Amino acid sequence: MTSTASLATVRIPTPLRSFTGGAAEAEVEGATVGAVLAALVARHPGLAGRVLDERGELRRFVNVFLGQKNVRTLGGLDAPVATGDVLSILPAVAGGAA
Repeated sequence: MTSTASLATVRIPTPLRSFTGGAAEAEVEGATVGAVLAALVARHPGLAGRVLDERGELRRFVNVFLGQKNVRTLGGLDAPVATGDVLSILPAVAGGAA
């Protein structure tokens, strides 16, 4: 059984754009969130350690949204992606008032 790849847009946050040659977005094919991210890091290898851990799972301090929903609530990396979907990578920001 083969999955049909969908063309999705991945929004890259400013702190990670140095790994994408400055690109704010990338169009990537994949049938699932995991496949889209795998294709993204294949194209931009420097993102791999920033988004995924050594097991290929999302780093705990990185959130990925499919539309307005956190993919962790949609099945994680197995969440299906449709053509036209937008994924946003949001690394956690630490800090606060001193």
